[in-house]
Amino acid sequence: MSWVANVMLSVSPEDHHNAEAFSGWLDNECPRRELGRRAGGCGTLRLITAADNQWGGHKNPEVEVFAGALNHADLTAVVQHFGSLAWHNPNAVQLFVMDQEESFFRVWMIRNGALRQYAPSWPDEDDDEFWPAAGS
Repeated sequence: MSWVANVMLSVSPEDHHNAEAFSGWLDNECPRRELGRRAGGCGTLRLITAADNQWGGHKNPEVEVFAGALNHADLTAVVQHFGSLAWHNPNAVQLFVMDQEESFFRVWMIRNGALRQYAPSWPDEDDDEFWPAAGS
């Protein structure tokens, strides 16, 4: 059985190699949830803003965006590893994570040397207030 998390990483071009290294860590070392936290990899991120990809608008993007669907990833470990890397331009780095059965991305950024979540931790899908009342 799978447990999928959608992940996107936005970086400035000078952090391209760090983003590739992060993807390599995900593929080879990322601990897996509910499997005894053993490492072994959970997937990779692929550059989706490459010159040969279609991107909306009339200009090329000024950031590089990597994306992937991770399987059984320990998302706490993913976020912690992201925050531990020596990014060249940490203020431009953003990690978007949407776990299975969630309906929005949580965004992680580095500010003043600290990892911070900038997307809502609420509304929570388990909270009845998240879902509109039936029939409205």
